[in-house]
Amino acid sequence: MWAPCPGKTELNRDILLRSEIYVEYPPQTRIEGEIQQLDPDHPVTELWQVMTGDHPDRANARAITLFDSVGFAIEDFSALHYINDCLQETGLANKIDLIADLNDPRDLFGMLQRAAP
Repeated sequence: MWAPCPGKTELNRDILLRSEIYVEYPPQTRIEGEIQQLDPDHPVTELWQVMTGDHPDRANARAITLFDSVGFAIEDFSALHYINDCLQETGLANKIDLIADLNDPRDLFGMLQRAAP
């Protein structure tokens, strides 16, 4: 994961121009997201418009869909909570401990390896 900021982008502008772009909050995304490379009036669709049915999701199966997320913690938490609930219903979910060992909090991968059965 990366931290969005003005002047920092990762996608080539041509990819954006070929895509249907969805965003969380246009004013922030136009400053910090990939779409900062585009004209200020370049059309984007807000994610809530798709979720409420006010805007269709994809135009067709060949459409390139790009979600330019600049990160809202409440959305991340809500999506994670929803996915967790869905997984619990399947019976396929496994709980893992993601609290870092106090002896080396930066070694999350090593912690998972040590915890593996």
